Amino acid sequence: MDTGTFTGFELTLREPGIAWFRFNSPERLNGMTTGIKRDLIEAVTQAQMDNAVRVLVFTGTGRAFCAGDDLKAYRGADLGGQPLVPDIPPGHDSAIGTYAGLRTISQQLNTVVRGIDKLTIAAVNGIAIQTGFSLALSCDFRIAAAGAKLGSATLRFGLLPDEGGQYLLVQHLGLARAMDFLMRKRIVSAEEALDLGLVHEVVDGAGLDDAAMALATELAEGPQVSMRLLKRSLYNAAELTWDQALDEIAAKTAVSDHHPDAREGVAAFRDKRTPKFNAWLE
Repeated sequence: MDTGTFTGFELTLREPGIAWFRFNSPERLNGMTTGIKRDLIEAVTQAQMDNAVRVLVFTGTGRAFCAGDDLKAYRGADLGGQPLVPDIPPGHDSAIGTYAGLRTISQQLNTVVRGIDKLTIAAVNGIAIQTGFSLALSCDFRIAAAGAKLGSATLRFGLLPDEGGQYLLVQHLGLARAMDFLMRKRIVSAEEALDLGLVHEVVDGAGLDDAAMALATELAEGPQVSMRLLKRSLYNAAELTWDQALDEIAAKTAVSDHHPDAREGVAAFRDKRTPKFNAWLE
């Protein structure tokens, strides 16, 4: 996986196998552009295929995690960094262009983040609106700084949560609460988000990176094959019938039961010691 400074973010690899994405345009509240999204899609795709990566963390700098799309930068501002992929027109110049831009880039970013087998964490350091909010909801875990604000609020501009925000909120809140959240254009505090189940934990802002790193390390040291299979099975279970879910996890268990991590887990239990998983990665 390529590391360095790319369009709109810095990417480093920390031990033990944690890909750390940090949005680095605080003066723009880390607003998204076509270029940033395309580089993120490429970087997440590389992380999926790289055995050195076990967990992905996304966070921001300054007052925002990501405050949505930066429409000014869509018109050609220089964001610095080395692009991971060649530039393309941003689209949205016509009705069909908007459809293509959403399906190919904006929605694809959340699809890739949600679809990666490896576990993902959003460390929400500040404002997470629209694009930033849906990206955070696409991650498997969310830790928020105490001063963070989260919401979609697209109706404030007469717009729609077009990157999958409506689906993600129904998944997290249920239909009735998602209706209230979106139609009333709610932007909530970190504590309110915790009460709603939109984030898993709220921490002091100064301790956010440490909290995210601690969770990422815990996840990275777990049995990676079983965890990746279980992640996919959990997402599938939200949309399958009972019988389909049973069959689906039985097929995955046929893999995990015969993996070296399972033998190590049983041996560690027998020997009353802490298991050392993931020898296959080393």
